[in-house]
Amino acid sequence: MVNIPIDYEERVYAGVLGKMIGVYLGRPFEGWTYHRIMDELGEIHYYVHDRLNKPLVVVDDDLSGTFTFLRALPDYGYDINLTPAQIGQTWLNYLIEGKTTLWWGGMGNSTEHTAYLRLKEGISAPLSGSTALNGKVVAEQIGAQIFIDGWGMVCPGDPELAASLAKKAASVSHDGEAIFASQVIAAMEAQAFFEPNLESLLDVATALIPSDSVIFRLISDLRDWRAGQDDWRKARSLLEARYGPDKYLGNVHVVPNHGLIILSLLYGENDFQKTLMIVNTCGWDTDCNSGNVGCLLGIKNGLEGIDHGLDWRGPIRDRVLNSSADGGRSISDALIEAYEIVNIGRRISFQAPILPKDGARFHFEQPGAIQGFRVLTEGETEPEILTIENVQGQSVKGQRSLAIRCAFEATGQVGRIATPTFMQLELVSRPGYQLQASPTLYSGQIARAGLSADRGNQLPAACAMFIKSYNIDDRLEKIQGPSFVINPGEFREITWEIDDTKGSPIGEIGFEVSSLGSSQSMLYLDYLTWDGSPKTMFTSPTAKGILWRHAWVSAMDRFVEQNNVPFWLVQNRGRGLISQGTRQWTDYQIETRITPHLVRKFGIALRIQGLQRYYALLLCDDKHLRLVKVLDGEQVLSEVGFEWEGEESYLMSLRVSGNRLEAFIDGHIMLVAEDSQRSLHGGGAGLICEEGCVSTDYVKLSPTKPA
Repeated sequence: MVNIPIDYEERVYAGVLGKMIGVYLGRPFEGWTYHRIMDELGEIHYYVHDRLNKPLVVVDDDLSGTFTFLRALPDYGYDINLTPAQIGQTWLNYLIEGKTTLWWGGMGNSTEHTAYLRLKEGISAPLSGSTALNGKVVAEQIGAQIFIDGWGMVCPGDPELAASLAKKAASVSHDGEAIFASQVIAAMEAQAFFEPNLESLLDVATALIPSDSVIFRLISDLRDWRAGQDDWRKARSLLEARYGPDKYLGNVHVVPNHGLIILSLLYGENDFQKTLMIVNTCGWDTDCNSGNVGCLLGIKNGLEGIDHGLDWRGPIRDRVLNSSADGGRSISDALIEAYEIVNIGRRISFQAPILPKDGARFHFEQPGAIQGFRVLTEGETEPEILTIENVQGQSVKGQRSLAIRCAFEATGQVGRIATPTFMQLELVSRPGYQLQASPTLYSGQIARAGLSADRGNQLPAACAMFIKSYNIDDRLEKIQGPSFVINPGEFREITWEIDDTKGSPIGEIGFEVSSLGSSQSMLYLDYLTWDGSPKTMFTSPTAKGILWRHAWVSAMDRFVEQNNVPFWLVQNRGRGLISQGTRQWTDYQIETRITPHLVRKFGIALRIQGLQRYYALLLCDDKHLRLVKVLDGEQVLSEVGFEWEGEESYLMSLRVSGNRLEAFIDGHIMLVAEDSQRSLHGGGAGLICEEGCVSTDYVKLSPTKPA
């Protein structure tokens, strides 16, 4: 039975951080052997990305899959009787083939890609990942284990439920020993919220898998070796001799890597740094193994265990990138993901969700959380003028805030802090996993921030909000927002309707502080959030910039500028979709003047929550106009005959307010529908092209009043 612990939020946050730290630590040398690591890097005591000339915070399947596939629970009503088939449908909704989340290595080579192709063919889970269909080698690779941590974190104190959900989730793509390994990890993590003893955790977890399985025998052997051998290096040699990768076929088999997870835990002496050192120094699938280990120790030992010793958190600043078809969730941070998990756990145990500071996006309500904020130093201000730190108190809506320490030496000095709202240009061409993402902030939305000044400040503080949007050459340009002065001891709430960026993606939002004289002062950012629907028009810039196009999440075979038309869309088979926006968009209208060429169906969509969840207005090749809901299949909400011709342009508009949808062609209302059964409450906007080619110059969005 799920039993929510009193420190659930902090322990989940620590688990998410541990997962991220482990992945970022092991990612740069993934696949290396122990001997190569020792020869070229030595024991892995801290991040080594800089030594290998690689970035630290990257898109990675371990993170994207963990935080994406868990969305099956909220998508299907927080029902613990969730089926493997529903989790498989979640894959089809959030994955863009060849682009997001997975290693797309091909049928029979990548286990996850193989399972995806089965799902796409109409083969439901668990058959999609079964040994019977895919063979033992493909079915027993590592992928299920690397995505499993979230299922453990939503089941605090209930290892049986965690193992059950883990089995369902793993069976979408895997079978056999891969499922048993996943169950062990999830069960240990669920029990770790209440049980600190590793041996007890292993007892609980192994009792939930078959005693004649390889995973059960592997864990038993490792525990026996630990009892008689104090040197982890010698134990590693024993593991490699009996369970090494040479004993198992496939690219990355689960058994050897699960062995390294258990070995590091047994020899790590309950120490976060030592355990990560062992599991990473041992080699093989380092980011996967390290991510599972980091998550378990984060849950078990909390933030104190992570913060003891080296600074693991400072370099990553909570940042995580989740590449999926729901682009508004891609630019994220550890605190956002932690509270998503917390509220899933609370909902499945029939408890109300927790929404810190009235649901603010940035609320800083866990120790050390800075949610991606950094001090801007690149030619804008001296590094020592501002520093930031999460502190207890100084909040009117919660318990914590982001302290901004100002050290001004003269009048007129300016310091700035900011947090990302979209990807950087370097992420577009970075090798490895692709990032499909939309900005999180748009023109026309209302931003709100709470800021206060310490009572001990000697002078008032001159402040301003700002955003930075990408210009036509993909350089960030600052747009100044409201300016205000905060007196010592004063609290101010600032609101700002975000300026029109002419469709350019907003890359950052932040605050600047100007000195009114030489002084040491403290400001406190209590919260920052935004809501409402956008008011903007997307079209192409007049120069070489590319980020405006990458703000569109593309599940389209071809999305280019052609014949001087910025949106030229081609889909060879099936339905293609491009979208951008977030689930905070609820009541709004999409409009475009679109030209069909040779095409089967085409149109516009809103409240998009992936590839299988949206409302759409479609002109179809049987000469009908249809208003449809796509949600586990396609339902026609309303339709009418409509004669349309290729190479003719049509002004299409779709408006949603509450549960009411209204569709227009060339300014004339054509269809109206009410949707109250499993309605979609929010999401992005986009264009649809099914088996053919369409084009348009623009996409316009504007708010509508709630019904």
